[in-house]
Amino acid sequence: MRYLILSDIHANIDALEAVLAAAPRDTWDRVIVLGDLVGYGAEPNAVIERVRALDPLVVIRGNHDKAASGIDDGSSFNYVAKLSAQWTSEALSPEHREYLHALPQGPVNIDETVEICHGAPFDEDHYIFDSDDAARALDAASRPLCLFGHTHLPVVFRRHPALFDGFMPEGPDDATLEVIAGINYLVNVGSVGQPRDGDPRAAFGIYDSEGSTVVLRRVSYPVEIAQRRILSAGLPSSLANRLAIGR
Repeated sequence: MRYLILSDIHANIDALEAVLAAAPRDTWDRVIVLGDLVGYGAEPNAVIERVRALDPLVVIRGNHDKAASGIDDGSSFNYVAKLSAQWTSEALSPEHREYLHALPQGPVNIDETVEICHGAPFDEDHYIFDSDDAARALDAASRPLCLFGHTHLPVVFRRHPALFDGFMPEGPDDATLEVIAGINYLVNVGSVGQPRDGDPRAAFGIYDSEGSTVVLRRVSYPVEIAQRRILSAGLPSSLANRLAIGR
């Protein structure tokens, strides 16, 4: 089974369409979405419609999905994120707001090897940034491979008795991770709609369960169009500016 992995789309329809063009339908079997379909970007309804049309296997909620749908009040958000959540909540159609409200909380087991979460297996809103976070998440994980999002940073952590390390893929090319039996992995394929690793290209992944690989991929998209949408919607200009620098 080949899974297209999408995370942190953040209402960026232009980035999402670029990802789907770079990963045509014959290159994957099912779609998995790791949360935060909305927030920050200007096209929440379009993104939800596009994701639903893919007939995804699983979509779990992110913190921005919770805030926009009324599950959470966004009190922990910074000023810009809170403004965005309020705008998104008002912009959503009733149907799409209900869709977000009904999304399940992670973690969710995909098969005997893979589970998914938004933040961490022990807390859907926790950020995994360093080795301490990763060790705690690996302890909590119920599967050898845990796919997570939330940080918008592509990263791989891996652990077995003789090894515990973490690394971020670098360079313009796709990065292929071999999933080896006996090693436990935490993998973030990065953000579709708001990358924060200094690379403005949309990030996504493909997990091949038969080949035991995760390919972390990047694709360029028309950032300037996404920026214009944000500014035209009256959202903070910082949300448009950061897309060009991937921060």
